[in-house]
Amino acid sequence: MKKNIALIVHACDRYELLFKAFDYFFAKNWDFEIPVNYYFATEEKSVDFKNFKNIKSGKGEWSNRLSNLLDQIEEEYVIYFQEDMWLNKPVDKDVFTELFKLVLANKWNLVKLNSSDVFKTTSTDIFIKGFNVSKLNNQESNFLMSHQVSLWNKAFLKQQLKPNEHPWRNERKGTKRLRKLDPEIFHIDYFAENGSLPINKNAADIVISEYQSISFNATLNHNAAPFLEALKSDPSLAAYTEKLIYNYTNQITHDGKPKPLKKDLFKRLKDWIKSK
Repeated sequence: MKKNIALIVHACDRYELLFKAFDYFFAKNWDFEIPVNYYFATEEKSVDFKNFKNIKSGKGEWSNRLSNLLDQIEEEYVIYFQEDMWLNKPVDKDVFTELFKLVLANKWNLVKLNSSDVFKTTSTDIFIKGFNVSKLNNQESNFLMSHQVSLWNKAFLKQQLKPNEHPWRNERKGTKRLRKLDPEIFHIDYFAENGSLPINKNAADIVISEYQSISFNATLNHNAAPFLEALKSDPSLAAYTEKLIYNYTNQITHDGKPKPLKKDLFKRLKDWIKSK
């Protein structure tokens, strides 16, 4: 199983300041007995994290970079993360072990793992430790194509990456493409994205993990505050934590450069407000 599934952290070099904290909180909450191969994907910068192999996409538009990364790995399935998604609750190995068995046996193309009210689902008779494996209603759900934490068939993910799409266009147009294609998409309420409540008909005793999206328009947002407090407890990270706090307090971008101009900024702002 280990050779069939990869976990990719898809990062951009402008967000280098976030890399160390992502790794810190990932290592604190993730169970590395989960049978996957771990990749931290940058553009050109090098990173050296104990549990990750560094792969590089080179410069280019978002969809081109991710497509390049997928070509570099041999695994059939990919768990997708980004560097500004910081874990803050433990992850259960057994949930993922059972999920992998189902995905590989049934050849599912996509399982979304984040709770969000943009999804409309129908229950199935399949449960993993109390989590119902539900199906998306593709016509009523939004963000069929999203970059939140999901388990993808690699070839299917690559088909959704049209050349030269920036991430917001890929989500917007990719959702339209998937709605027309109408594939079978599954959903599990495993990660409470920004504290979102479960949406499926789960058992009452489920134990949910969680991650927070801590960046907006290349600056740390309010979700970062508890993580910055937690980092203060580690003296070895004092200088790094001080830099993060300074940037957060003064709303300085992660690389100190002007905030990027984004054609779809208004759409992204609306989505971010909805997730609060």
